Amino acid sequence: MFVRTNLRLAVAFGLIAALGSTTVAAPPWASLIPFRKVEADVNKTYELAEANGPWMIMASSFSGPGAANDAKNLVMELRKDYGLEAYVFEQKYDFSDTVVGKGYDRYGGPKKMRYMNDTSFTSYAVMVGNYDSVNASGVESTLNKLKTAEPKVFQTGYSVKSDVIKTMREKIKEAILTEEKKEKGPMGNAFVTRNPLLPEEFFRPQGPDKLVVDMNKDTPYNLLNNPGKYTVRVATFRGAVELDQNKIKEIEAKNIVGGGRLAVAAEKAEKLAAALRKQGVESYTFHDRSESIVTVGSFDSVGTPRRDGKIEINPQVKRIMDGYKGSAGDQPSANGLPTFEPKVLAGITFDVQPVPVQVPRVSVAADYARGNTR
Repeated sequence: MFVRTNLRLAVAFGLIAALGSTTVAAPPWASLIPFRKVEADVNKTYELAEANGPWMIMASSFSGPGAANDAKNLVMELRKDYGLEAYVFEQKYDFSDTVVGKGYDRYGGPKKMRYMNDTSFTSYAVMVGNYDSVNASGVESTLNKLKTAEPKVFQTGYSVKSDVIKTMREKIKEAILTEEKKEKGPMGNAFVTRNPLLPEEFFRPQGPDKLVVDMNKDTPYNLLNNPGKYTVRVATFRGAVELDQNKIKEIEAKNIVGGGRLAVAAEKAEKLAAALRKQGVESYTFHDRSESIVTVGSFDSVGTPRRDGKIEINPQVKRIMDGYKGSAGDQPSANGLPTFEPKVLAGITFDVQPVPVQVPRVSVAADYARGNTR
């Protein structure tokens, strides 16, 4: 079992540089639902929610008298006649307040400025689709469909003629008219964007990506299976990512396994974790693009906050840190600083100072939220 695991790890680390740039395909389930009946209930408002998206298409927007009704009508038309999941997003704009400008006033304070058009209004955007990424199946075809569509609301809507934003867009369109633009409909400026209700942090997801998950899935002591929120890192083995394109091609062509620093690092981590398990210690391993680590334990908390702002460390966490940290050396270093002797097990050294770390968590949504840019 251990030999087979090492072979899989060697293959994974030998090909990591080449695989790291591979584009992730659309979700496998996307093609399983080619035709879905989209709800179009006139008694529902279909307001945009955080659950929608996270990537969508901004189809059009309305402002002015009757804008809310026109947006609702477009949503219903897109759902009923075009089979598209459409939603209304209401956004208020206020240009009546003063804003801080560049420079200072005559009293030395921040310079206050006002917008030239002192006004406020509400805009209603129509958002379409629920996509996991910008490259998800259906994004391009839906975008093209919207750009050439001719919904009735743009002929009958009350707000359309009085919509300042629409009027401005039409003037720009007329000024730079091309054959391509002549073929576009009233939603010719549709574009892919994020769900505006979602926080910025959502689009900077944490956690391992699919490649790293695949590197760890067949290892016997996978840290991703740790039930706790925190663990203690007791050993670190660093490798080196291959960046030379010629060497990457050689790896692919010859199917080279083993020998690489990443593979050696992974092998040491697995060997140390196995030795700890034999001692009855709850140990785990984790491998990524640059290193392999060994951790011990699973905890819901590192400690509890104290009144002075410091953390009262969890006694179990501290016990592990003290149990595996290095001991003071007999001789000082050449520059006079104290030295430390790391602990050793199965011929493999631990880190001099173990530290608590968060247990990485896998999220399919997070992987696709990266926009398939790997």
